Amino acid sequence: MHRDQSPLRPRSAPELVPSLLLDLDQMLDEFTRLPMRAKFRFDPGMPAVITVQFLAERGPSLIWHIGRELLHRGVTSMSGCGAVRMWPTLPGERPSSWLLLESEEVEALFELPTAPLTEWLDATYRIVSAEAEMDGLNWDGFLRELLDEPAAPSE
Repeated sequence: MHRDQSPLRPRSAPELVPSLLLDLDQMLDEFTRLPMRAKFRFDPGMPAVITVQFLAERGPSLIWHIGRELLHRGVTSMSGCGAVRMWPTLPGERPSSWLLLESEEVEALFELPTAPLTEWLDATYRIVSAEAEMDGLNWDGFLRELLDEPAAPSE
């Protein structure tokens, strides 16, 4: 199966919730912040996953796919485990959360403002509720792709 024809993603999905462009800080060390922007995108055809594109001033941008529920919970409490974790910062002037991303090649800690993220996530839940996130998935196609089996012949 061609990767553009994933059973988890429809061929086209309208952008019902505009992308969110957030100004955030990457923590380079305990005292050094690197201001940057990230673009959060919601696809109603794949509502459980938010695509986050970290826009570098120089060089290529970095794209991560993060669970919508993880982000939603992370603005108020510890959320996630493993490669992606998010939790609120200590109370201060502006409410914010830490987002930690880890892979074999990269470890990055970001501080992001929670108010605009929360408002944007709430808008995504008005389009597709948490209870309906998995309704449109083609589980047979997903399992075939996961197990790298050939697709069933079409009639």
